[in-house]
Amino acid sequence: MFDNLTPFNKLRKIMATLRAPGGCNWDRKQTHKSLLPYLIEETYEVVEAIEDGSSDDLREELGDLLCQIIFHAQIADEEGRFNVDDSIASINKKLINRHPHVFGEKKDLSPDEVRDQWEKVKIESGEKKSVINGIPKSAPALVKGFRFGEKAAGVGFDWNDTTEVMDKIKEEIAEIESAMPDGNIDRIEDEIGDLLFAVSSLARKLDINPEQALNRTLQKFSKRFNYIEDKVRESGKRWDDFTLDQLESWWQEAKNR
Repeated sequence: MFDNLTPFNKLRKIMATLRAPGGCNWDRKQTHKSLLPYLIEETYEVVEAIEDGSSDDLREELGDLLCQIIFHAQIADEEGRFNVDDSIASINKKLINRHPHVFGEKKDLSPDEVRDQWEKVKIESGEKKSVINGIPKSAPALVKGFRFGEKAAGVGFDWNDTTEVMDKIKEEIAEIESAMPDGNIDRIEDEIGDLLFAVSSLARKLDINPEQALNRTLQKFSKRFNYIEDKVRESGKRWDDFTLDQLESWWQEAKNR
């Protein structure tokens, strides 16, 4: 049925068959919105495979993610709006337009210069009215903070070095300390938000992804806290039976392990 097709076109044909009359009732029922959880899940599984460093897992998860992309494109094709070739043509055009140093006048640009050029091209072409547009509203706040800073830096609005960012972080901590005695939750929330934004900027200046850094810390916390839970469970006692110092000693054991 699918002989002599490239793997990509075979996937397209399989998806079209599943969505066609006589295909799979589950696949035929899906919409762009109903598929969103699966798209997000598959994206996170790709991220996890990359972080784990498993080529086998990454190969499989990229296929799963591609399946979701083809699924959405098939739905749009059935509705006469566009197909996956249109999507590919769109990204091909963007890649050429946003890399004039490769496809136009040859220039040897650094990665940072390429990133900055990318943002300027989008503004000058009229594709975007604002430098900081284009970041999904549903993205995690820490990711948005990182990307806002990155995009603003692309047009020259940025700290000169990490020392200036550290000074800003110290300033924000002092403002939190100043706000706490009044108990004004709105003000404290604003100051904590400013601090987190400044920390994301420091991470950016150091070429560290803050979302990945936080996830790494949370993984460490989870393992060490699970160790404490095991110790409490093995003791046959309740959490209230232990002092904070006793729990901390197990934390240090887990940390050393």
